[in-house]
Amino acid sequence: MQSIKGTEDKQAIYLFSAPKIFETDGMKKDLRIIFMGTPDFAVPSLEKLVENGYNIVAVITAPDKPAGRGMKLQASAVKQAAEKLGIPILQPTNLKRTDFLEELRSYNANLQIVIAFRMLPVVVWDMPEIGTLNLHASLLPQYRGAAPIHWAVINGEKETGVTTFFLKHEIDTGDLILQEREPIHFQDTTGDVYGRLMQKGAGIVLQTVQSIEKGDYELTSQDLSKPSKHAPKIFKEDCEMDFSKTSEQIYNFVRGLSPFPMAWTELEGNRFKIHKVSLVEIPLGEVELVTDNKTYLHLKTVDGYLSVEELQIHGKRKMNIADFLKGNSFGEK
Repeated sequence: MQSIKGTEDKQAIYLFSAPKIFETDGMKKDLRIIFMGTPDFAVPSLEKLVENGYNIVAVITAPDKPAGRGMKLQASAVKQAAEKLGIPILQPTNLKRTDFLEELRSYNANLQIVIAFRMLPVVVWDMPEIGTLNLHASLLPQYRGAAPIHWAVINGEKETGVTTFFLKHEIDTGDLILQEREPIHFQDTTGDVYGRLMQKGAGIVLQTVQSIEKGDYELTSQDLSKPSKHAPKIFKEDCEMDFSKTSEQIYNFVRGLSPFPMAWTELEGNRFKIHKVSLVEIPLGEVELVTDNKTYLHLKTVDGYLSVEELQIHGKRKMNIADFLKGNSFGEK
């Protein structure tokens, strides 16, 4: 690991080099691509581009962060993939620093690809000749923002998709290149949809780059004739279950926050993460909890009850409801 200039105020940029493991013969040399991303969602796109011979001259990803019980530094999923692929890695703490911008320019990239990274300053996204391409996990202009998959599931959408577009000043507003649709099934969690869009996104990124390489792509302005739904970042306080809503709305809320950050509620003085619920048809009563303290636990909503199937008390492991009720007794029968 080599520290690049700018370390005097502890805002270092690090460049990691590893032996190349892919042959470069036949590589698409007309495109010099900088790839930016952090989580696992971006990894299949990076791998697919390399597998298809595209010249990824460098990867930009987030600095290593403490994680786990031991709080050891953990590399991002994109960094781990780039190390295996033998691609130089930059981990800037400030995207506007002069030393980082000089390093970025030194790669002479004519195309940048951004997937699940952070907001870029104009000086960065406007740097390459062709532009900066973004993959977004929705059918833009719907669900602009940081959590498009979560909000699509929470809102009970039947369909979502992936979109490639060129960045411009306002977030997620650039001209569209390609879109592909993906159904959302009634039992899907955000994790389920995330996994499918991660793979579908890799395919559409490859198609987009191939079109750019051939120069046969068309740009389409985003259709703003219909009201658009937004996808803001989700915080812990946003995840509390609201039992004044319908059973179906809460059901969608729980699956939309699974497997992360998780819906939560308080039951008889304890806070629980609710991993999974199901819709049940029982007469609406007055009690908040319906349970036999052996096999089921039903929570009252505005129009009926939801059956809790998996839950987790703070500091404990996730349990199915039958196992949980064997060691816990609460609620009215």
